[in-house]
Parts: sequence; C-alpha cells; structure tokens
Amino acid sequence: MAVTVSPERDTVAATPMQRALREAFYAGAIALGLFMLFIGLKTDQNISNELILVQRWGLLAAVVIATAVGRFLYVAYGQPFLANQKIADVATGLLPASVASRFFLFPAFIVAVIVAALLFVFSRSLAGWVGAEPAGYLQFLRALAVIYALACVIYYFRGFIHANFTKLGIAALVLYPIIVVGMLSLMSWSLVGGLQGSLKWVDNFGIQILIYVMLAWGLNIVVGLAGLLDLGYVAFYAVGAYAYALLGTHYGLSFWILLPAAGAMAAFWGVLLGFPVLRLRGDYLAIVTLAFGEIIRLVIINWREVTNGSAGISGIPKVTFFGLMSFNVSDPNYIGKVLNIATSSAYYKIFLYYLILGLALLTAFVTVRLRRMPVGRAWEALREDEIACRSLGINTTTTKLTAFATGAMFGGFAGSFFAARQGFVSPESFVFLESAIILAIVVLGGMGSLVGIAVAALVMIGGTEVLRELDFLKQVFGPDFTPELYRMLLFGMAMVIVMLWKPRGFVGSREPTAFLKVRRAVSSSFTKEGHG
Repeated sequence: MAVTVSPERDTVAATPMQRALREAFYAGAIALGLFMLFIGLKTDQNISNELILVQRWGLLAAVVIATAVGRFLYVAYGQPFLANQKIADVATGLLPASVASRFFLFPAFIVAVIVAALLFVFSRSLAGWVGAEPAGYLQFLRALAVIYALACVIYYFRGFIHANFTKLGIAALVLYPIIVVGMLSLMSWSLVGGLQGSLKWVDNFGIQILIYVMLAWGLNIVVGLAGLLDLGYVAFYAVGAYAYALLGTHYGLSFWILLPAAGAMAAFWGVLLGFPVLRLRGDYLAIVTLAFGEIIRLVIINWREVTNGSAGISGIPKVTFFGLMSFNVSDPNYIGKVLNIATSSAYYKIFLYYLILGLALLTAFVTVRLRRMPVGRAWEALREDEIACRSLGINTTTTKLTAFATGAMFGGFAGSFFAARQGFVSPESFVFLESAIILAIVVLGGMGSLVGIAVAALVMIGGTEVLRELDFLKQVFGPDFTPELYRMLLFGMAMVIVMLWKPRGFVGSREPTAFLKVRRAVSSSFTKEGHG
C-alpha cells in the first residue's frame, strides 16, 4: 500500500530566538499595562495637604525591562536547557548532570562560608571602612552567602534530612534562640549585646512565624482534613484574644487559667458556627463563614462598653513562669533576681518563643493523633465525598461540629497567646486579610500536610519580615522606597508561581490515613445481592 506524504508548508516555523523576542515583547506589554497605575503613578500630598500624582516612569521602565528580559532569557535559554536535561547521551546512555550538582559546588561552598564569617565578624566596622552605601551591599552579599551555604548543606545531606526531617526540624526550632544569641554575642563580643540584639530575630522571625504556623495547623483541621472551606477563621483568633484580654484585665486571672478558657470559648463559637452551616457546601459555606468573621469583628468594634471599640484593650498582663517567676523588673520574683543574672528584656521574648513552640507542637501532636482515630477518618471521608460518607453511616452533623470546634479551639489558643505577647488588642488585628493569609498558607503548603504548611508559613511570613531588612534597596530606588509596601505584590506573584509549579502545594498529599497495605480476598458472602 502506497503512503502519501503531504508537501511541506510554505510557512517556516519561528526559531527559538524569534519566539523568545516575541514573548518578551508580550510580557513587557502586559507588565506595562499591569504596573502603570501601581508603580508608574503614586498618590501623595503636598505641603497644602492636596492630593497629587507623583510620576515614577523610571521605576516603571525598570520593571517592564526586567520582566521582558527575564521572559526572553527563560524562553531562549531556560526552556531549551530544561528540555536537554531530559535527553540521554547517545554514547553513555546517561542523562546530563543535574543543575543542582553543577550549582552547589564544594569550593563555592567553602568560599561562601568564609565570606559570611568575615562579614559577620566585621559587620560593625564595615560602615566606617567603606561607607554607609557600600556597607548595605556587603550586608546583602552576606545574606546571599549564608543562603547559599545553607542550600549547599541541605543539598549535600538531602538524604539524611529527608529521612529525619521531623526530628531535625524540632531540634532546629528548640536551638534557634540559643544559636541567635550565640552568634550575636560573638558579633558584639558581649552576652548582653547578644541578648538585646536577639529581640528582633526571636520575636519577628520566631514568634511571629510560629503563631501563623499554629493558626494554619488549626485551620488545616477544618479545610485540609474535613474539606470545609472556612473564610472566617480569624474570628476564633479574635475570640481567644479578647477572652484573655477581658478576663485578664478585669479579673486578674493567670494566663495558665485563661489559656484553656480561651480555647473553650473559641470552641463554643465554633460549634455555634457549625450548626447553621450543616447543610451548606462549597461557595455557600465560604460566604457564611466569611460573614461570621465580619460579624465578630463588627461586634468587637460596636460593643464599646465591653471591648472598648476601636480603641482596643491595653494593659494586658504578661505571662508568668507558672507564677514562680515574673518578667517585670519591678517584681520581687523577677527572673533576673531569682536566677541572679543580668537584667534584660530578651528573657520574656525567649520564654514566649518556647511557649508558642510548645503550643504549636501540641497542635501538631493532637492533629496527628486525631487523624488516626475514627473521628479523623470521618473527616477525611467527609472531605472526599459527603454523600458517600452518609451512606457509610457516618454522622456528618457530629463530624462537622467536631472539625469546627477543634480547629476553633487551636485558634483560641493562638489568640490568647497573641494578646499576652502584644499586651494590646484591637479590631484592626483581626480583619479578613488575616483569614486570607492563613488560608493561603494552608493551600500553598498542601492541604492536610503539617510539614508543608510549616514550610509555607516560614516562606510567606518570614519572607514578609525579610523585606523590612532590605534597606539597601533604598540606595537603588531612592530614599522614599519602602520594600514592605510591595509585600502583597510579591505575595500574589508567589501564589501564582507555586500554583503553576505545585498545584497541590509544597507537600501535597491526599492519601487517606487508613488503607490496606496487603491485598486481601473478599468473602463471597459480602458480594451477594443486597450486601455489596
């Protein structure tokens, strides 16, 4: 049988370089349209308090050019490189060396360690030696060297880290304040200087991240395990915070008494929320929970006789070490006086760090244990198919209420800790954006995955805090540039990238907790008519 071959088309396919130029032009045009009003124009006020528009065409041009160049390099060189990585060598039959093996080289690792160590030791003298502006760039170089060195360590020991990730993570969290104080003490050649310098690192990068980890793990019970979309989780956070603030200021009760009380109060409101939404699913459930979060916030604002309205509640008592030691310098049982050590405000922050670490680990432990119990398996069944869940005889009413109550309880614990840490609460801390951030952490980390959620919280919350440290960018974009104002833009870009790269999250897994590991024959008595 003859085979006919169609003649070649007259049109010639575009070369990779032509395609790269075309896509770079499209990317630049899209960036120009998206960022013209966000970056090119800025609203400000003059000396007469009149609204004016500040034109920043240079910054807009830099962003558009960077976008176009990035797209060109990716299409022209990145895509062909990634495609060649999948082609085996004809002579040897082996795939090319991975990008990581060519990037994480041992000599480069040694250089990065030396550079980071030298810049750490002479950090206080850099500004006097080279000036303020070059010192900012050297600090950025130090950060890059530390990141590269840590990435090399993770790459070289990736097998061991993967096998013992949980143990290593807990050990790193326990040693984090000690490591921070030790490094800062070496830099300042003083233990007192190291304690005072650790305040920012322990509070902003330790306590802040662990609060969101605990909140996300609590919401994971509702969203990740039970499959109930909750957009008003911040309401339970607010209930716990105000329960501790009101009872602590008016009745002088201890934190250790109010912590379970705040959790019980939040769980009670979780049950109250669960009853109206028993028959709702999907978008309708999300709308009701969103309304619940807004109702709680508006009640806090308008019930001024109790909550003090928008002014908030101040003077919230601090946490004590089980009543044995206090962290107020004026108290006779101040920790410095009891242990005969130097006075420092860092003791309280370090104590709060270990407190929230213990609460977060308690949340993880309870979640893991509940997943293996019948109630946890009922949550997973409810998540996969509610109709099939009912057909199996599972009480979906009780299942939903337990999910809402358990998740709300951990939100209440986090809220009471937040109030004790801040010493002040106000409605501005419990807006819808907080619920959106917590839900985004759960989704990006992988619904149902405790490790993935912790990594997502570290990246999102820690990345936001890192933006506050990038002062050297003011030397590039001008003294009025504030990097933290662009955190939501970077947050949105990160969400889009992660959803394209890992649609199920960093550690996405929907495997059930209970399943048969060995195939078993099913008795014929179960497959007769009426039985299966």
